[in-house]
Order: sequence, then structure tokens, then C-alpha cells
Amino acid sequence: MTARSEHPSDSAAVAALRVRDLRKSYGELRAVDGVSFEVAPGEILGLLGPNGAGKTTIINTILAVLTPSSGSIRIGEVDVSLQRSLALARTNFAAVYASLPGNLTVAQNLNFFGLIYGVRSLRRRVEELLGQFRLEALRDTKCGVLSSGELTRVALAKALLNRPRLLLLDEPTASLDPAAAREIRGAIRTLARDGDCGILWTSHNMYEVEDVCDRVLFLSHGRILLAGDPRALPREHGARNLEELFIQLAREPLAHPAELLA
Repeated sequence: MTARSEHPSDSAAVAALRVRDLRKSYGELRAVDGVSFEVAPGEILGLLGPNGAGKTTIINTILAVLTPSSGSIRIGEVDVSLQRSLALARTNFAAVYASLPGNLTVAQNLNFFGLIYGVRSLRRRVEELLGQFRLEALRDTKCGVLSSGELTRVALAKALLNRPRLLLLDEPTASLDPAAAREIRGAIRTLARDGDCGILWTSHNMYEVEDVCDRVLFLSHGRILLAGDPRALPREHGARNLEELFIQLAREPLAHPAELLA
């Protein structure tokens, strides 16, 4: 495993992402219920929970796809509700379900999204990313015929075009074979270690979370039940590993909230 960098604990440091008392309701349903957390520059934070826990709603509010019922979201020093375009210019996103236009080649996709993000020296940036993700031989291949692993590498290259301060990854390796997934995890760890990009990562693969994430948050019914080091939390709560703890919390998420948050 790659050595993990230390992350700033000084309260004066500007977080890559700061979420405060976030709430999102649909009528009587509270999809997100008073969630607060931060992602430090260079940190990989895992957002965990069963389906329906509120993970996707949180991501969509950060991306301004959804408007929160209340609370605040800041990307760096920028309030998303007040300066949406500026905040999103510092953010990017990748997920297996967010497919790229299949009729465009790899290079065309990167150039297209680079124009949308207003990337300076775009040709040079595209060449850098083609090299970083070993895509040179695929530059003129249409994305519609790429394998899952190749598409994931292109999606990550797209997500880094604008050198984001915040990168949101929703199940980024879900469709990959173990070798390809390991390669992608390594690339993302390197990105976090060598840059100042904060990363919010959702996954149902607990081995992957232990391997990649510096901290994790467990969600259930829109609330944070547990937070901490993914390698230490299982021991602290009587579980053999993170997967067992995940199942334990998913089965009885609100049985002993005070104990879980202790």
C-alpha cells in the first residue's frame, strides 16, 4: 500500500469541501438529515452506506444538481449556493454510470469537455492526460467500443482536465476486473498524495475502501452514524473487518447511535 500523506488539521486551512448541516427533504421524506463533514486537500474520504442512505443525494447537492432544503456547501472558499459556476469550475466527477459520448473518440471527448471547462493550453493538457492514463494508443478510438477498464481511465482523465480542487468519485471501479481496479486505485492515491485535490469516494467494495480511503463516513437514513479510520473502526466496534461493520450498521443502523458515535 502506498504511504499516506498527513493532512492538515489546522482549523485555519481551507478545506477542499465543507458541508454544514446539509438537509434535503422530499415532502415528509428526509433524504439527508443534518449532515456535516469536511474533505481536506489531499485527503480521500469514503462516503459509505446501503442503498438509499443518502450518498447520491449528497453528491448531487454538491454538484448543484439538487438544491438543498437547508445547510451550506463550500468548495474551497466558494459557497455553491452563491457562486455556483465558480464552485463547479473547481470540481469534477466520475462514475461508471456517467458515460461519455460513444460516437466521439477519446481525444475528441477530452477536447470537448476541456472546452466546456475552459481549460487553458488545452492541447497540452489533453496530451498530459493521455500519457498519464496510458491512452495514447486509444486517442482516435471511439469511446463506444472501449472496454470498461479503458472507459474508466478516459472518465478519470476527463475528470482531471480542469485540475479540480474537489473530485467526486461514485463507484469508480464497480465494473472493472481486479487488476484494472487496482491500477485505478493506485492512480487516484497518487493524485491525492501529490496534489491538493480532495476526493470524496463512494463504494460498496469495503476492501477497496480500506485500501484507498484515509477516513470514512457511514450513512444511514440521511445521517452520519460513524466516522473514522477505515482500518481502525472495525476493531473499535467489535467487527473483524470493514465489511462486517458495514453489514452490522446496515442491519441495525440506529440501534445504539450514542455508542456508534462514541
